Amino acid sequence: QVQLVESGGGLVQAGGFLRLSCAASGRTFSSYDMGWFRQAPGKEREFVAVISWSGSRTYYADSVKGRFTISRDNAKNSVSLQMNSLKPEDTAVYYCAADLSGYSTKADDYSYWGQGTQVTVSS
Repeated sequence: QVQLVESGGGLVQAGGFLRLSCAASGRTFSSYDMGWFRQAPGKEREFVAVISWSGSRTYYADSVKGRFTISRDNAKNSVSLQMNSLKPEDTAVYYCAADLSGYSTKADDYSYWGQGTQVTVSS
């Protein structure tokens, strides 16, 4: 079993930055691919970024490429999302997700989810 808890969300002005963290429990955390997704009101949950179990591969949605950076620290059982140059359209609830064979842009491919953390970007 893997339990995920997000933190770091909040209110920030456009052009600002936030760093989201996801704390995970489980002896085999290092074996899981980890992803970040977000969901804005009235919209479907969308892919943001993913990192492989080893951290050697990453992939980003075009909308955040060059602004967001995903990273993981397996020794600390955590994954982070550094968000820079934030825009109002980044406003959403952000979720971290895990799966043994994920490394996918599709939410349905992930088995474990956190409860989410709100990110609000004002103009």
